[in-house]
Amino acid sequence: MEPMSDVNRFLEGSFAPVTEEVTAFGLPVTGQIPAGLSGRYLRNGPNPLGLDDPNYHWFLGAGMVHGVRLRDGKAEWYRNRWVRSKAVAAAHNQPWAGGPVHENQDFAANTHVIGHAGRTLAVVEAGALPYELSYELDTVGPCDFGGTLPGGFAAHTKLDRATGELHAIAYFWAWDHVQHVVVDAAGKVTRTTDIPVADGPMMHDFALTATYVVLLDLPVTFSLDAVTAHREYPYVWNPAHQARVGLLPRDGSGGVRWIEIDPCWVFHTLNAYDDDSGNVVVDLCQYNGPFDVSTLWHAHGPVTLDRWVIDPAAGKVTQQRLDDRGQEFPRVDDRIISRPHRYGYSAVIGEFTRSLTAAGDFTDDAFTNAILRHDLAAGTTQAREFGRDATVGEAVFAPSSPDAGEDDGYVMAFVHNPERGAADLVILAAQDFTGEPVAAVHLPARIPLGFHGSWIPDN
Repeated sequence: MEPMSDVNRFLEGSFAPVTEEVTAFGLPVTGQIPAGLSGRYLRNGPNPLGLDDPNYHWFLGAGMVHGVRLRDGKAEWYRNRWVRSKAVAAAHNQPWAGGPVHENQDFAANTHVIGHAGRTLAVVEAGALPYELSYELDTVGPCDFGGTLPGGFAAHTKLDRATGELHAIAYFWAWDHVQHVVVDAAGKVTRTTDIPVADGPMMHDFALTATYVVLLDLPVTFSLDAVTAHREYPYVWNPAHQARVGLLPRDGSGGVRWIEIDPCWVFHTLNAYDDDSGNVVVDLCQYNGPFDVSTLWHAHGPVTLDRWVIDPAAGKVTQQRLDDRGQEFPRVDDRIISRPHRYGYSAVIGEFTRSLTAAGDFTDDAFTNAILRHDLAAGTTQAREFGRDATVGEAVFAPSSPDAGEDDGYVMAFVHNPERGAADLVILAAQDFTGEPVAAVHLPARIPLGFHGSWIPDN
């Protein structure tokens, strides 16, 4: 394993945290915000309170949620707020809101922010509970869904719009299982299913179809040796752990059908569905070979967009490369999660790619900081590039109307504008992807590279 640099990349450059919470109204806009976009674009990410930890790990910074409220063709406000866990509240000399805590794992959720059952929830994995936020992003407190959640929650969820059910896979280092959690449209946990696993694997994401929950049991597992060695992140590559994919019947009936695969790592899935032949199709971003999550150092180059076709009857997985450019944070139109999709969107993030290569260099200096639009039926990819110094984040799709077709809408992302030294919320027309942005909302602050977000419409 390559040693870490004396300079922690995740405390400088595009990753460097901001030091202030900002509120700004009546934001300037270039172009015209579509009148049909009424709601909030929110994004979560780590923003540590200080820079005094040379071993700081990106995954462990206190969460800060950034948000822009759009209505009637205007950008009404921008806000950034730390999630007020007990420690973060104390650092701000404020009282903690109080509430439930799972196994003493109180943490300022830093990975995703979602809307469900009228709540805005900042979420994180590995045992900690979500934190509920107000509409204006102030912290309400920890959320266990009205006392119905028996353990921890998860960083990634999948909402089935047809049923209103929110699905999640929770894990915790002290468990001998992972847990499938179903939250109904009213915001109550209606079912949990414990799935036995060995070694305490990290399950950052999963996939959902109409029939199955697709589990990714891969060779990144909890390590007591890492804890003893005082490493910041206690999950490491474990070559002795067999990589496998599991198919759990979505209704909780029966056991998991496990299928062994070659060692790899997957942070994020794009989407999954059942095809007409009884197979399960999963599109995802895959790291081939060993990946050390504890240092985020990867010896095999950038991640690629791949398709896995899982044949439950034959017990095998066939893999196909969809796009070989280094990319991450794949997203689909959230309305079609668990059903067949044609389009997907992902990000090429230069600074992130640089951190994942042994030499710290870009694999292609001419192709960095872009959003990709994949037409998986046509087998084509369009790239909207922003330039080497721009720094683009995850892209999220917002439909032009609730009943608009797939890809009939807008792709939005925070993009660092090097000329202003601050971020823009860039809104692209999905069907004119390489054209000029429909609008760019000019924010008054820089936004560090973070993780995931959502378009949460007011309706």
